[in-house]
Amino acid sequence: MPEILQVLTCVAIGSAFGGMARLFLSDFIARRAGETFPWGTIAVNVTGSFAAGTIAAASMGSSLLHTPAAWQLLVLGFLGSYTTVSSFSLQTLGLFRDGEILRAGGNVALSVAACLSAVAVGYAAGTAAFGAAAP
Repeated sequence: MPEILQVLTCVAIGSAFGGMARLFLSDFIARRAGETFPWGTIAVNVTGSFAAGTIAAASMGSSLLHTPAAWQLLVLGFLGSYTTVSSFSLQTLGLFRDGEILRAGGNVALSVAACLSAVAVGYAAGTAAFGAAAP
């Protein structure tokens, strides 16, 4: 199989599953927490950040996850489709335009802090679980 076709196949398969997972989790959270604040998007982005950190650490200590195909499938495809800065941006703009300045600022602060924390914790967990050395 030509290399570009393999890359596109890995990304497409990962994207299909990532998009479905995102829809499921964000809708699940929104139905339970309400839609006046974007809790579903925050949950998706935080869990995606945790997964990215874990996969990054795991790829350092695992020959299976250190392959280009695994990275293309899991990170570029699945997590690329699963997490979304576009929803975050649009929801923040909506809060701002509705005069919900504190909620808009809270969404930005909470999202950035939670996602950065989650990627760091995920990386630490992946390092511990897979025995990878931190770079």
